[in-house]
Amino acid sequence: MRRRREQKHEVTGLIALVLFGVFAVCVLSVLLTGADVYHRLTVRDRDAYARRTGIQYVATKVRQAQAGSAVAVSDFGGVDALELYEDIDGERYVTRIYSYDGWLRELFTAVEGEFLPGDGEKVIEAGDMELTLDDGLLDIALTDGTGTETQLVLSLRGEEAAP
Repeated sequence: MRRRREQKHEVTGLIALVLFGVFAVCVLSVLLTGADVYHRLTVRDRDAYARRTGIQYVATKVRQAQAGSAVAVSDFGGVDALELYEDIDGERYVTRIYSYDGWLRELFTAVEGEFLPGDGEKVIEAGDMELTLDDGLLDIALTDGTGTETQLVLSLRGEEAAP
C-alpha cells in the first residue's frame, strides 16, 4: 500500500512539472512576441518621425514667413536654399533653410551678410533637399536621414514673391 502512494505522488509531481513547463513556454513566447511587436512599432515611429518632421518644419517656416515676407529659392554655397525675407526695424533680414553635410540647417542673417552653408544651425538629420518655385508654387523634395524622399507642394500667397 505504501508503494502505491509513492507512485501516486511521483505521477502527480511529474504532471505538475510538465504543466509548469508548458506554462513557462507560453509565457516566454508571449513575451518574445510582445518584444518583437514593440521593436517593429518603435522602428516604424522613428522612420515616420524622420520622414515627416523635416518637411513639416520647412512647411511651417514658409507659412509663418508668408505674413508680410518674401519667399525665394536660390543657390547657397552649391546647395538649394529656401530664403524667407523679412524687415525688422527698417533692416532687411533673410532666413535660409537648406540641407548641408547630412543636416537640414537654418541660418538667420542680415541680407548683406557673407556666410557659408556650414554656419547654419543644425535642425534635423537630412539628405538632399531640392526646391523649385514656379508661379507661386513651392515644390520641396526632402530626403531624410534614412534615404526616404518626401515631397510637398505649397501654394504661396499672391504678393509674396521675392524681390
